[in-house]
Amino acid sequence: MKIQNIHAFGLRGSTPEGGWSNELQPEDCVHTLIAVTTDEGVTGWGSVFTSEDLVKASLNVLRPLVIGEEAREPERVSEKLHQNTFWLGRGGSITHTISGIDIALWDILGKATGQPVGRLLGGRYRERVKPYASLLMREPERMADELLPVKAQGFRAFKIGWGPFGRRDVTTDEAIVRAAREAIGEDSMLMVDAGASDAFWPQGYKWALRTADMLQEYDVFWFEEALPPDALEDYVNLRRSAGVNIAGGEVLTRRQAFQPWLEAGAFDIVQPDVTKCGGISEERRIAQMARDNGVRFIPHGWNTAAGLAADLHLASAFPDTILVEYLTGSPFIDEIQDGGWKLDADGMLPIPTEPGLGFHINLDALSRYARTPLDTLRKMIA
Repeated sequence: MKIQNIHAFGLRGSTPEGGWSNELQPEDCVHTLIAVTTDEGVTGWGSVFTSEDLVKASLNVLRPLVIGEEAREPERVSEKLHQNTFWLGRGGSITHTISGIDIALWDILGKATGQPVGRLLGGRYRERVKPYASLLMREPERMADELLPVKAQGFRAFKIGWGPFGRRDVTTDEAIVRAAREAIGEDSMLMVDAGASDAFWPQGYKWALRTADMLQEYDVFWFEEALPPDALEDYVNLRRSAGVNIAGGEVLTRRQAFQPWLEAGAFDIVQPDVTKCGGISEERRIAQMARDNGVRFIPHGWNTAAGLAADLHLASAFPDTILVEYLTGSPFIDEIQDGGWKLDADGMLPIPTEPGLGFHINLDALSRYARTPLDTLRKMIA
């Protein structure tokens, strides 16, 4: 089964508010779907946390290396792409684009063998996993209005992040967390994301340590991106001193970048993003490395339904991956997947059992958000 072509579909029109909250607009493209087609009519889907323009530019470099390759060998083909583009931007848009290709190749491998991707990764430790609703922080008096409708949908775990947190004063920080805990109750999980990868993050180690102590009082499960993403030594010291779990790693790519952080003990919980770090092949290696270093692996998932599908299979393949991120209110999660996603009565998300990712593209939604006529889409992925 040979790779025939690769297509990129940038998603626009409903880009969710989030990182870069003062700049990101609904028409901005930060998520791009990838379709890999084969000579036997099997199509695999992946996702890239990068704009369509950068993905298409990267594909101009990658296509000559991948067209005609065996589509059922994701790890080898992805490593070929990494090895042959080292000097062209390891860790940047090319690596992000390889991530989407790799996810799509695992989807193809599963479809070709009749197996769900999680089983191909070594076996399924679980058939369902708890999703945590990922939401922005608001002013304290608005937090209940943000959280209660999501709780009513059945979510039992919540992550709040960015917004005013860490950008104003400690009183506001605590008021936000207190309001969130009161809204969701003591029986729900709560995580806090400072978003210190934001441009010109104003806080440092001492703020992070004081804040970690405050979060512990509200039974926060983890404190994410408490420090700028290159502050390795500060992360190590924070993890040693804080009473709350320290999480991070979403901006890192490839296992080589994660290795010093994991070996130094910078995280309690490591959060590679499958749509950036190198895909399923690379994230599996990172997760294995994390286990070897006593670190829990829980994937970062602020992306698309294809990224969520990949995360679900990765969660099935590792015994201590008890959560996946669910970006609530995003049509790129809820509409791009045909039929959407459904929580069970316990607030858990079933892991697909169908061959491949179990991701079924809604072509009408893709046509709308990729700004591509439906007939054209069908011809491209046939």
